[in-house]
Amino acid sequence: MRKQIIAANWKMNKTALEVEAFLKSFIKSNSLKKLSEQVQVILAVPYIFLSKTQKTCEKISYLHVAAQNCHQEYSGAFTGEISAKQLQSIGISFVIIGHSERRQYFAETDEIVLAKVKKAIEYGLTPIVCCGEPLAQRESGDYAPYILAQLTNSIFNLTKEEFSKIIIAYEPIWAIGTGKTATSDQAQEIHALIRKAVADKFGIQIAEELSILYGGSCNPQNAQSLFSQKDVDGGLIGGASLQVDSFEAIINEI
Repeated sequence: MRKQIIAANWKMNKTALEVEAFLKSFIKSNSLKKLSEQVQVILAVPYIFLSKTQKTCEKISYLHVAAQNCHQEYSGAFTGEISAKQLQSIGISFVIIGHSERRQYFAETDEIVLAKVKKAIEYGLTPIVCCGEPLAQRESGDYAPYILAQLTNSIFNLTKEEFSKIIIAYEPIWAIGTGKTATSDQAQEIHALIRKAVADKFGIQIAEELSILYGGSCNPQNAQSLFSQKDVDGGLIGGASLQVDSFEAIINEI
């Protein structure tokens, strides 16, 4: 049975005091204590808060910490970058890779995404690998080939063993930070498309065990509808994860 996952992506938000206040309130939540063993909650926080968040959460079985990115090299003269090896050294177990903002603003290609994923797996991190189409492809109807090309050019070059260690997040780029959200039927269509492509490439068992998250403006109002879909295994939550109340409300719908 595949894991259900709610992952918060805080992006470049929160100060040290705000992180401390969030964690203090969030960890006390009674609703979170009711989660089953099949549910994971992940907090992807800015680099400078990783150690503090990890130390705060390390004894809570349902709660995990993720980095929002990692570099594809072991180490070296890459000012401002963080390696998978460094993340492993402080106990981080998840990392987001290939987010649309990384692709758009930092020119990350499918080849770079693949290199980062392989490095993360090498150091025992679970990559949350993002894919998704911009507005032009959605409106033209060419979104399925676009997404399949992203997969083919990146993570479909992993070995079967490597692929079994990843999570995929489908993020319709046209719905990120715009207030627009894919309908539950649209989300299910793409999640099913991805799962079938994975089955064709790596086999039915790996496809059925793969967690695929929805990552496009999920909020307390639409979470239940999205999570009720057969192939939607949770969400990669942006703005709605910044406040304890709204993030809890989403978690309660899983």
